[in-house]
Amino acid sequence: MFVERGRFELDDLRSAITAEAPDVLVIDTNAWGAAAVADASGLPWASIQPFPTPLPAPGVPPFGPGLRPRRDAVGRARDGVLRPLVIGAVQRAVLGPLNEVRRGAGAPPLEGIVEQYLRPPLTLYLTSRAFEHPREEWPDSFCFTGPLAWDPRAAPFDVPPGPVALVTTSSEFQADGVLVRTARYALDGTDLTVLATMPAGASVTDVPRNARVEEFVPHSQVLPHAAVAVTHGGMGATQRALAAGVPVVVVPFGRDQAEVGRRAERAGAGVLLPRRRLTAPRLRAAVREARTLQPAAQRLARAMAEEAGAAGAADRLEALVRDWR
Repeated sequence: MFVERGRFELDDLRSAITAEAPDVLVIDTNAWGAAAVADASGLPWASIQPFPTPLPAPGVPPFGPGLRPRRDAVGRARDGVLRPLVIGAVQRAVLGPLNEVRRGAGAPPLEGIVEQYLRPPLTLYLTSRAFEHPREEWPDSFCFTGPLAWDPRAAPFDVPPGPVALVTTSSEFQADGVLVRTARYALDGTDLTVLATMPAGASVTDVPRNARVEEFVPHSQVLPHAAVAVTHGGMGATQRALAAGVPVVVVPFGRDQAEVGRRAERAGAGVLLPRRRLTAPRLRAAVREARTLQPAAQRLARAMAEEAGAAGAADRLEALVRDWR
């Protein structure tokens, strides 16, 4: 998908560069065609990475399945076997077509798919070291910003009284409405009011008294009242809760979501409940466990706040431009 879309990005970004004469380019990490144009442009450029990085490292499990890190001999053997299989499968599928796109942009070919994450002179990584799996070192080009939260302007939201369980689903359709339907039954009879957001379209109609379903709610208005967040594992929603000191239950449905959930679990601030195990009793138990993790979630929130933030990211971009010249 990223390669096919990337073919259309070449002319788009070239035209924008001609029209705007920018001093620096900031490219989404999944815009592979735009990254190729930036790489060939001669301009300073940065990548913005809003999800866990697939960049491999010793002691870090291969990206995708959401494996638990293991530093023992079994973990090293597991990672040693799986890493070349996972990376190799991706590389065989996309490296050739990606290099065709890069040739069309005038950018040098990549020797391996991992190089895609090392080419940018600067990577603005929208997370915290405290949330990531530990590794011995990070590339100098990586700038940890912490979660960069933003809400569109919205009227004040009438948050339900009492402690709230914020339940989130993806802004891209992935049939995760089952999470909302399960949560409303799982938390019935508890002290929690379920407030669910379904930005891809609200599909739950029979809502009990302890629940409320909205298409969009500014999370900044809800999280101060939340005792727990039950998320689909989207990096934005999950980190938004954790940055507010709210523990999470993560039920991944696909994409990078298992990796997000595993990181929340490893940080001690969340419970990972696999989709295949999602039932009302299990979700109720997971919420109960997550609520005991609030001290760890608050520690993680403080660590996230100590990262560079938006101002630090802007400083790094300015330094990149200055040093480039």
